Amino acid sequence: MNLHEYQARSILRAAGVPMPDGDVASTPDEVEVIAARLGGKVVVKAQVHAGGRGKAGGVKLAATPKEARELAGKILGMTIKGLTVEKVLVVPTADIASESYVGLIMDRESQRPVFMVSAAGGVDIEEVAATAPEKILRLPVDPRYGLFPHQAMGLALFLYRDFAQARAAAGIMRQLYSVFIANGASLAEINPLVTTPAGAVLALDAKISIDDNELDRRPDLALLRDESAEDPSEVMARKAGLTFIKLDGNVGCVVNGAGLAMATMDLVKYYGGEPANFLDIGGSSNPEKVVNALRIITADPNVKAILFNIFGGITRTDDVANGIVAATSQFKVNLPIVIRLTGTNQEKAFEILNGVGMRALSDMDEAVKQAVALAKEAA
Repeated sequence: MNLHEYQARSILRAAGVPMPDGDVASTPDEVEVIAARLGGKVVVKAQVHAGGRGKAGGVKLAATPKEARELAGKILGMTIKGLTVEKVLVVPTADIASESYVGLIMDRESQRPVFMVSAAGGVDIEEVAATAPEKILRLPVDPRYGLFPHQAMGLALFLYRDFAQARAAAGIMRQLYSVFIANGASLAEINPLVTTPAGAVLALDAKISIDDNELDRRPDLALLRDESAEDPSEVMARKAGLTFIKLDGNVGCVVNGAGLAMATMDLVKYYGGEPANFLDIGGSSNPEKVVNALRIITADPNVKAILFNIFGGITRTDDVANGIVAATSQFKVNLPIVIRLTGTNQEKAFEILNGVGMRALSDMDEAVKQAVALAKEAA
């Protein structure tokens, strides 16, 4: 679950991270009031879960409260990467002497948080990693002990020669680590972490992503979710108990099990196609999951063919077949469907599908090849 910048700022400020004042607004009038309270020049920033806000016109500098109001009127309601801006963050401008990047990410391979710091802040860290990897220092943190003071100082000295600034940055890193652990985050970053001409060290921007597995035991964090800022198909999938990630291809995939889903997408690529999604209906034998899966996939205009790839263990293939029949009877599916079923109650599943004029395959390669070919024909 991604947090908005204003939400991440609130969490970091509560942990003691030094950040300029600011507030969130949903109307131009509110923006004007906030800008007048802050005084001086302010920055009006669109609050959407999308990168490239500045390039899209979602971040503007205002010299007066009146100008802030006018700019907010243009930003609120605009669309950035398919998401509508419903709120803006208003913060004072800052005099910046230098910009750095400080971030924490959960590394699944080493099963521990990893700090990444760079003196090249204010830009995408992915760009720095690709063009100048030597400018990034990485440090895995043993979760049994946390971030030791000497480790934080070592990271800070990579960024700053001034000892006082390094000490301040080290303290911020320890606070960031505490926030990361306390909130079950998968990502927490400050970009940029800046120094001012007076020598102060401040966090100007913040981003936090919470591991969805944390939300069951932290309902307070779950309340921060903004479904209006998420892809509607992913919201629908989550409510239906489906694991779904939208991709850019045209072959819609309905699979049971994460491993089989990954293998299916690999095979789609191998045969020259592009998967449109990762969709795992899990081990349930509930036909309603199949109905919801088809609703989600058919809502994507990029999908040109649908591929079912079901290996029946706990999942009964006849229940999947019943789900397909129920879905196609409840709403019209104007896309070709290729069905591969094998495993539990396979023969019964084939009978169910044959009874409504649908054909199922048992060979995975053949099914994928057919789906890719049908998607190319319709493209």
